[in-house]
Amino acid sequence: MRITELIKRDAVRLNAKATDKNNAIDQLVELHVKAGNVSDPVVYKKAILAREEEGTTGMGDGIAIPHARTEAVANAGLAAMTVPDGVDFQAMDGQPSNLLFMIAAPANSSNFYLEILSRLATLLTNEDFTRKLKNAKTVDEFLSIIDDAESDKISADEKKAEELKASSNLPDILAVTACPTGIAHTYMAAENLEKKAKELGYYLKAETQGSVGAKNVLTPEEIAHAKGIIIAADKNIELGRFTGKQVYVTSVTKGINEPEALIAKILNNEAPIYDSGKKMETADTSTEKDSLWHVFYKNLMNGVSHMLPFVVGGGILIAIAFLVDNQSINPANFGSNTPLASFFKKTGDTAFGFMLPILAGYIAMSIADRPGLAVGFVGGSLASAGYSFASLVNPDVAAVSGGFLGALLAGFVGGYLTLYLEKACDKLPDSLEGLKPVLIYPLVGILLIGAFMFLVNPLMASINTGLTNFLNGMGTTNLVLLGAVVGGMMSVDMGGPVNKAAYVFGAGMLAEGTDAGKIIMASVMVGGMVPPLAVALSTTFFKNKWTEEERKAGLVNYIMGLSFISEGAIPYAAADPVRVLPSCIIGSAVAGAVSAAAKCMSPAPHGGFWVIAVISNPLMYTIALIAGSAVAALILSVLKKSK
Repeated sequence: MRITELIKRDAVRLNAKATDKNNAIDQLVELHVKAGNVSDPVVYKKAILAREEEGTTGMGDGIAIPHARTEAVANAGLAAMTVPDGVDFQAMDGQPSNLLFMIAAPANSSNFYLEILSRLATLLTNEDFTRKLKNAKTVDEFLSIIDDAESDKISADEKKAEELKASSNLPDILAVTACPTGIAHTYMAAENLEKKAKELGYYLKAETQGSVGAKNVLTPEEIAHAKGIIIAADKNIELGRFTGKQVYVTSVTKGINEPEALIAKILNNEAPIYDSGKKMETADTSTEKDSLWHVFYKNLMNGVSHMLPFVVGGGILIAIAFLVDNQSINPANFGSNTPLASFFKKTGDTAFGFMLPILAGYIAMSIADRPGLAVGFVGGSLASAGYSFASLVNPDVAAVSGGFLGALLAGFVGGYLTLYLEKACDKLPDSLEGLKPVLIYPLVGILLIGAFMFLVNPLMASINTGLTNFLNGMGTTNLVLLGAVVGGMMSVDMGGPVNKAAYVFGAGMLAEGTDAGKIIMASVMVGGMVPPLAVALSTTFFKNKWTEEERKAGLVNYIMGLSFISEGAIPYAAADPVRVLPSCIIGSAVAGAVSAAAKCMSPAPHGGFWVIAVISNPLMYTIALIAGSAVAALILSVLKKSK
């Protein structure tokens, strides 16, 4: 397939006029809709603007390539405009953009389509090519220029591959390029770095980590031979393979716009030597100070995101164990009475048992990089076990788990302990460098976190026990109120910090194994199902309140809501937050309150309506879900104006 097969004549507009960046984006989205590439222009534009917030797609030299990969795209394609007067895309060179390409990629795009789109991004680094496109008089001429340039590019790539295969030369410099979307910036940075190195008389090989996966992967032999490595990326790149080499970490836009300066960093030995035992700062962000809240949230979410697979998988397996077991055999051993139930229970318990160590370990790793992992993991395990100095001295003193809160504390303390340990070790002789990551950091770090957790575990256990007893002792009224609060929180930002806080609280209480914890988890889950279902119901039964595109997209929210994916309602909330958010918060609070009032209990931390079989009082849980969704849908439909 060729680029011109992805760009239809209807999707090209020459000599256009745009009042500003937003107007230019609107025109390009309109071209995509006209060409049949985009099924939901509202959602697609939101995705385009979200990508712009991550960093401008104004490449400089008059070129801008806004792009997005989303389910709102029906067919992979391109839209193009020439704007002789230019439009301000906040390009790196400060100049207006007059050649605009907008890439539309479906969420499930095949690698084949994405490789075609990346080829265009590479072609746009050629000044002669872009000059011809800007001066094209007709759409046919515009498409012909692209087709001819692509033919030349394919031939040149084939020739380059043959030359590299025949040559035994190893690269002088290496690079890794990546951006969050992985469609355009990744490949343009790689192309510019390789091209500039060739002009300077050096051989540079760039590995691209885009949406199609890693391409042109660097080999151990090439890494060993190279003078240094340029990391031009806007997402985390595993650097362990580059230990002992010069590594310069910067943004992908610097790879596009300043390739010569980056290459000079390596050639002039100005890049730091990478040490796998130390956390490496990027060249562009080392001087930026994040807010305390942002740092806390980023580190916490690193732990939570790694913890969730253990919680979800283990929790659902435990729930299945109770579902298939026969309680009458031995009520005290319910969940493990039969071999099949015992299998599910033991497997689930094992997975669930990793929850606190994983949480603490990856929080610490986010703070102190790889050396923090072992320290945090051990701290989380000690928090779970509840060991204390008192229990060592007096065997009659029982070890009481510090629970979720103890693991959180272990993760943050373990991370910063390791970070300060790394700084303290900077003063050691160079001859001990090799001992730091394999001996000093783990030995001293684990010793320190062990002493700390043995000291604070009694306090954390008291807090955890007190919280558990408080929840268990709650009357029906208070439990209903708590259910309403955590249910409503699930709709405040639909996948954001407040939503995650409610979910983490529910999962933490579920881990305690109490009825109150299961009731809270049920309220959290039913509250999270309401927003997508509310949108789906409103778009189905109040069609005059929504556009045709919004109605079509609304159908998908039935599945997303039942699957406990609150994020399905985000495009609607982003487009009309004043009406959507209050409606969903009220509906989620109603659902959470009804679920708690009926004492519905969920032993599963995820799964949505599909795990209804393991939820106690399933009829009332279904009623709670229907009631909350209906209330939210009605309020939303009343508030919305007719289209």
